[in-house]
Amino acid sequence: MPKPEPFFLPRAARRCGLSLLIAGLTSPLAAPAQTMPENGAYARVNSFGIFSAYANDSSHILLGTAEKRKLLDFGASYHRRILLGRRVNWQYSAELLPVALESDPLSETIVRQIQPDPASAIVYGGPLVVCSPQVFPYQLTDPKGVVYSGTETSFCRHRQWTIGEAMSPIGFQWNFRPHEKLQPFLDWHGGTMFSTRAIPIDFAGSFNFTVDAGAGFEFYRTQQQSICVEYRYHHISNANSAAYNPGIDSGVLQLTYAFGR
Repeated sequence: MPKPEPFFLPRAARRCGLSLLIAGLTSPLAAPAQTMPENGAYARVNSFGIFSAYANDSSHILLGTAEKRKLLDFGASYHRRILLGRRVNWQYSAELLPVALESDPLSETIVRQIQPDPASAIVYGGPLVVCSPQVFPYQLTDPKGVVYSGTETSFCRHRQWTIGEAMSPIGFQWNFRPHEKLQPFLDWHGGTMFSTRAIPIDFAGSFNFTVDAGAGFEFYRTQQQSICVEYRYHHISNANSAAYNPGIDSGVLQLTYAFGR
């Protein structure tokens, strides 16, 4: 019985089969690379965000002197990547606040008359700069020569909210460790604020300038979505464009949901 002759594939077919085998082995390794961030970094070119910010108190931190003010903001942000390196992602940052609420403590004054006859009264007034009790002695003489004297004690009681709008068209953000999902960052903004009445006291002006600087963390859920939590020093001032300019220094906590590509 004759032996079967050996079967050999043509050279072209062998090359084609080898290529298919290599492609099949390498395709599982290549697939995950398609979902990896650009350059291995979590750094979007354009980012949009929605945020809320709140400050429960104010005091003299650097520039402002008005006490016991509250801030509540709702707004949107935009970031544009400027420079991406191994250690830092430098971005342009702008914010728009269609709802910018500011709260001032109102004054209550207790007037105690000593002469000519003992008496007392309570007077309610506008916002005060300092909320700690302040005592002022007084003495008046009427046209008939009668002398009135006593003390006035003023302190903060109750509160009023003022609605406004703000925008910060100038700002920057620096994200560190851009190849990690959890990135610490620093930011800075400058802008303006308009309110429906003068803040933080009467005759202080309804048009103010704002500046803030903060630090926080940005957590990337995916390349397109992230959440930012930060703490900011925030200042409001009319830059002496009105009769009074006590200014407001606040520590603001801000939460942002960001998305983009």
